[in-house]
Amino acid sequence: MSALVLLGAVLVGCGGGAADTPAPAKASASPARAAGTGQPSTSASAARPGEPAAAPPVRKAPPTLAPGAGGLTAVYTHRAKSTEKVVALTFDADMTADQGPRAASGEHFDNPQLIATLRRLKVDATVFMTGRWAEQYPDQAKSIGTDPRFEIANHSYSHYAFASPCYGLPTVARPDMAADVQRAFDAFRDAGATNVVPYFRFPGGCYDDAARRALAPAGVTAIQWDVVSGDAFAKDPDAVADQVVDGVKPGSLVVMHCTRSAAPVTEQAIRRIVPELRAKGYRFVKVSELMSR
Repeated sequence: MSALVLLGAVLVGCGGGAADTPAPAKASASPARAAGTGQPSTSASAARPGEPAAAPPVRKAPPTLAPGAGGLTAVYTHRAKSTEKVVALTFDADMTADQGPRAASGEHFDNPQLIATLRRLKVDATVFMTGRWAEQYPDQAKSIGTDPRFEIANHSYSHYAFASPCYGLPTVARPDMAADVQRAFDAFRDAGATNVVPYFRFPGGCYDDAARRALAPAGVTAIQWDVVSGDAFAKDPDAVADQVVDGVKPGSLVVMHCTRSAAPVTEQAIRRIVPELRAKGYRFVKVSELMSR
């Protein structure tokens, strides 16, 4: 299989449809358990001479879901039975561990114009980033991960599959799954990102109970979706926009991509999606806010 065909299959897998998932566990109020997720305490305000330093404000821990029976990592797809017109746009920043030579030869796995458009339109969003992407584009990872409008979630380090078969992806060995996720969190931290949340998206959307059990030590909540944008290798931004606008319901979670070479019309589609959903009364939220409502 050629590299292009494989990547196309992978990206179609990332947005190929929500997998069957169990009912979410009750939301946990405990702090994120995943070490290295980059949740810093906010620095204290400067005190006037002679005055004691003010205590730093406490940043509220992002909501997570308690593990299911047998310690299975919980899976969240959307805000079930919601009547509030909120929607979470999520963008997968995909790059596999072995795609460095392609990036070096000029292939763009980033999409800075998309991020700029989200900022211009004042859209909050969650970016599911691979550790390899953060290593390739550390300045962009830091810029996204320090902007309060965005949060970075984990899409694995290598973008290898956690269950097989999965669109031809190589598979992470089960004993290495939690370490692969932690390696991605380390890459975000090394890039300087701070708005990092303890959420994980399975590459290709592929998982099984064995993967959910192996992922438990990482302390993350797995995030899937209920609306597929169809932006992977799409050439018609209007078709992507139509699919999203028609599919969104109150509490929806949309999967899109932040990868120029493999999802070239996403930024154009966003320029239609945002105003049309706003005209319908929708507000854009990050996954952490969607889960907390």
